[in-house]
Amino acid sequence: MTTPADTVTAGLVVIGDEILSGRTRDVNIGATAEFCTDLGIELREVRVVSDDMEAIVEAVDAVRGRYTYVFTTGGIGPTHDDITADAIARAFGVALPINETARAMLETRWKQTGTEVNEARLRMARIPEGADLIVNSVSAAPGFRIGNVHVMAGVPVIMRAMLEALAPTLKGGRKIASVTVKAAVGEGTVGGPLGRLQEEYPDVKMGSYPQMGRDRVMTELVLRSSDLARLEEAATKVRAMVAEAHARAGVEPPAED
Repeated sequence: MTTPADTVTAGLVVIGDEILSGRTRDVNIGATAEFCTDLGIELREVRVVSDDMEAIVEAVDAVRGRYTYVFTTGGIGPTHDDITADAIARAFGVALPINETARAMLETRWKQTGTEVNEARLRMARIPEGADLIVNSVSAAPGFRIGNVHVMAGVPVIMRAMLEALAPTLKGGRKIASVTVKAAVGEGTVGGPLGRLQEEYPDVKMGSYPQMGRDRVMTELVLRSSDLARLEEAATKVRAMVAEAHARAGVEPPAED
């Protein structure tokens, strides 16, 4: 198949024994496909591999030279079988040290939650040399980008938050703008009215991301669209909905960053 010169393409590598065994049902493929479609990126290939060093390296090497972008999900947690960072470092031939910025992000969150700093948790701060961090607004442990490979968590809500963080950095068929609205209430409170607003604005992608490890309940609502006027119109209604939710719950709105 001939690909036009201006076509932006992507491949996805899903990593995890739990996916292949059926213990966990993957939802990240669909989320990534939808995300790519929204940005005008053609998702051309998906591979599912086990938590095996050689399998991960082989899959990543096979797709990173074929597509504009590669995304991976899974295997960047604190346990011994979380080896994706090791595999990516091997694929690129670089070291895998503790990244001090990643460590600071994690230790700040752990201090807030009273979590003990130990060797296992610090595995999540190991980042291949030369990689840029992908912000994790949900639980702080970052993903990373090296070359055209974007390494993300396997937990769906965290993976989707990382995709949102990546969106402004990716080249697609259309320029996508985003607006974030912070709500000091849980997803269950805003889920219904947000769903109705999504139906009203099908051309504005709306997502909700619960913020873990904070001293109060927090949910970030992220809106994306290539139509700036429609985006701002929808965002105005989302802000009004959130303000109403705050009033009903008797809570103060969160401070803006």
